[in-house]
Parts: sequence; structure tokens; C-alpha cells
Amino acid sequence: MQKSDKERVVAELTERLRTSDTLIVADYRGLTNAEIDGLRTKLLEHGARFAVVKNTLTRRAAEAAGADALLALLEGPSAIAFVETGGDPAAVAKALRDAATSTKVLAIRGGVLEGSTMSAEEVENLAKLPPADVLRAQLLGAIVSPLTTVVALVSAPLRDLVGLIDARIEQLQEQGDTSAAEAPAEEPSVSETQGEPEAEAATEEPAAEAEPEAEAAAESETPEDTTENTENQEEHE
Repeated sequence: MQKSDKERVVAELTERLRTSDTLIVADYRGLTNAEIDGLRTKLLEHGARFAVVKNTLTRRAAEAAGADALLALLEGPSAIAFVETGGDPAAVAKALRDAATSTKVLAIRGGVLEGSTMSAEEVENLAKLPPADVLRAQLLGAIVSPLTTVVALVSAPLRDLVGLIDARIEQLQEQGDTSAAEAPAEEPSVSETQGEPEAEAATEEPAAEAEPEAEAAAESETPEDTTENTENQEEHE
């Protein structure tokens, strides 16, 4: 392979390592070309690209991409399933496990899941998980179920309270509650109470006006009394 071809392969591997959160490494020795092509087609259905790589070039690409977790898995002939964005890692792991079981040749070494190394046993456990759509539905159910329970617990007392209020209203109506009708009849007593000071003020005003008249009458009688007293004194003399 020429140097330019090697650089192109390294660049392609580097880009795949940077854009793939999950990858699974397998030893493909003993697989026929037809089996490799069939496995590659199956993995494409689950959003993964299966590539047979040279370890020396893959190490260079891993160092360039900062995927150091991959280096420990590159021992012997290697093939890598790169799970692309939107792919199903569990379905990819299951397809590789089924191929290993059917061919008796393919051997899973491990993988990398979001930057963390996976052993062969962990890849096997990943293969046992339900498909991504089922996991999303289960997760949604786990989130929605407690919320539904909380809403039911909160709304149940409210419904009971509304029922009690309605029952009480019906009971009062059956008993002929007239408290609302009696309330306006009590209002005049308040206005009458408020009108009493005005009546008292009205009675006091004439008394105040009568005082100047009494004083004027007293003043008018005083000179007459003095004259009568003087005349009486003269008669005695």
C-alpha cells in the first residue's frame, strides 16, 4: 500500500473514531468473504459500519482521535463495527454475537462505549438488552407512571372535596336555608342607628337658639323694674 493510500485510510479511521460513540472489535480470522459481506449488510441495518482494518493504521488513527481505550483491543487480525449516530448498539452487539454463534469462528474481543472500554462479557450483556425502541418505551413508561400516580393522588382529594361541597349545598337547599334572604332585612337597623345622632343634634339646635331670646327678655325687663322701685321710694317719702 502506498503512503498516500495509508494516509487516506488513517484519515478515514480517525474520522470514524471521532464520530462513533460506540464500537465493537472482533477477531474475524476464518470468516469467508461471503460471511463478512453478509455480516456487513446485517450491521448496516442497525446503523453500524463493519470494516476490516490493519492494526498499525488503526493505532495511528486511535492516537490521532484520542481513542486510547481502543489500543488494548488491537491484538491480531481485527474487524471493527463502528456504530454511527442514531445506530442501535444493543442490536449491533446482538448481530455480532449471533454471527459468532453461527460461524463458530468470529470472536468478540470487546469494545468502547462512550469512551469506556467494554470487555467481551460486557458486549454479551449489551447484546441481551432490548432494542433501542423498546428501551425508550420502557424509559418513558418509568417516567410517566410516577407522574400519573402523583396526579391521581392530588386530584382524588379535590374530587372528594368538591363532592362534599355539592352534597352540603343540596342539604341546605332541602332544609330551606333562608339566611341569604334574611340578610337584607337587618340592614335598616344599621341605618336607623346611624340616624340617631342627627336627631339629637336637631333637638339641641332650638335650645341653643332660645338662649339669646331669654337674655333679651331679661334685659328688657330690668329698666321697668328699676323705675317701679324709684316710684315706690318717692311715695314713701
